Amino acid sequence: MEDDPFLRKCQPSELKTVSEFLTNCLSFLTRDLCKDCVNVLSNRIRSLDQEGKVGLESEGTSNNVADDYDEKSTRDLKNGGDCDNHSLGSWKESGISFGSVSEVLGSVRPSQPAASETASSRMSWADMSQEDEFEEEDEEQQRESSRKAFDAGSMKTPEKPKLSRDQRENLRLMNVKRKKDFICLERVKGKLVNVVDGLELHTGVFSAVEQKRIVDQVYQLQEKGRKGELKERTFTAPQKWMRGKGRETIQFGCCYNYATDRAGNPPGILQREEVDPLPSLFKVIIRRLIKWHVLPPTCVPDSCIVNIYDEGDCIPPHIDNHDFLRPFCTISFLSECNILFGSNLRVEGPGEFSGLYSIPLPVGSVLVLNGNGADVAKHCVPAVPTKRISITFRKMDESKRPVWFTPEPDLQGIDPLPLELNRSGSAARSSGSSNQNDTNRRGHGRRGGGGGGSNHDTRAYYNPERSNQQYDDSREWSSSQKRGKPRS
Repeated sequence: MEDDPFLRKCQPSELKTVSEFLTNCLSFLTRDLCKDCVNVLSNRIRSLDQEGKVGLESEGTSNNVADDYDEKSTRDLKNGGDCDNHSLGSWKESGISFGSVSEVLGSVRPSQPAASETASSRMSWADMSQEDEFEEEDEEQQRESSRKAFDAGSMKTPEKPKLSRDQRENLRLMNVKRKKDFICLERVKGKLVNVVDGLELHTGVFSAVEQKRIVDQVYQLQEKGRKGELKERTFTAPQKWMRGKGRETIQFGCCYNYATDRAGNPPGILQREEVDPLPSLFKVIIRRLIKWHVLPPTCVPDSCIVNIYDEGDCIPPHIDNHDFLRPFCTISFLSECNILFGSNLRVEGPGEFSGLYSIPLPVGSVLVLNGNGADVAKHCVPAVPTKRISITFRKMDESKRPVWFTPEPDLQGIDPLPLELNRSGSAARSSGSSNQNDTNRRGHGRRGGGGGGSNHDTRAYYNPERSNQQYDDSREWSSSQKRGKPRS
């Protein structure tokens, strides 16, 4: 103690206090140090307490320290001074500077407890990562290294409880939002029919990290297609000869013919044409859709089509070919857009359509088409204002499958996860309410159409009060918003 000018001017009680404080902060101080340096610093800190005990026996306490000596000591320590290599003041490379003990104690504030680790630690489903996994990976490795670097006498931080993979997945499953109460009444063959009955909108199925991984995969496949590394009919990039006609497509599982081609083949699956099989990442997506109750296990998709939109691209009004079974679904990425539904959609101009009913598709959402929503109402996507990607997953009619097709073994026998029922008996809370149920009981929007009721206010009703986002169907549309305008 006499050899160290820094310690010589400290009271024994102060040394004991500093020793206890530095011991508590040891994990932070040694975070980036090697094991040998950790041992040296740890031993030196513990020696302070021993020197303090000796000092209490041999010295009296003194509170008078010359101001000029204190300033000189602090200045020397900051400049390297004559302190030995093991003195507390010599650890300037770690960003720690020490003045007098009173300055140290006066400047120290109790450290705040570290934020608790997120319950969803690292977890991967095949090639896809859960949200926050990449952000936490480095921090977790650093924490693990710090724990291993502590010597036997160091304090050990107890590990926080972590949720299991099944618990994390069930938690996310329960947080999926599902809207199934779309209503748009039109007269079809003289009967009032809910033409969007059977539509479902699921949000929260894919995290931001998962969406990025999927989009990156699509861009990689697009680049392969442009380089000719995919089968000829897998990738299509038509010349953009007019507005709305530049959408690039990538087909997996089967080759679909949109219109009668030059060879006279009608629209539908071309059984003799070969395309690439489903990528492994896309099969992971399919398993998620089945396990999370988005699609039924009786209709597991075995084909898909990727649509890559540039600004101004669109999809004209159509009903999906019955070479594909119902239900099927489409997932939206990159940007939100509207999809129009109606039994009589109109073309107003290149990429501009009008219809009775418009549904916004949030980024990452899954729209399921079934019933009247798939077979009575046509649907279309007006010219998009910015880049967009959609992936439509469908199951082929077995009699229409390509001659070369072989079922994917890892898409067989997928079972949905158990899902707790709420009091009403539904698998997940829908955005509907008792008011909507009262409407259905009066005969509006029954499956299969028909029913009484002529209240005009219920036409094209989107239930904005019970939706996750607020939509105002009565808002005024400017001429620049005519694209996709619902017809009254």
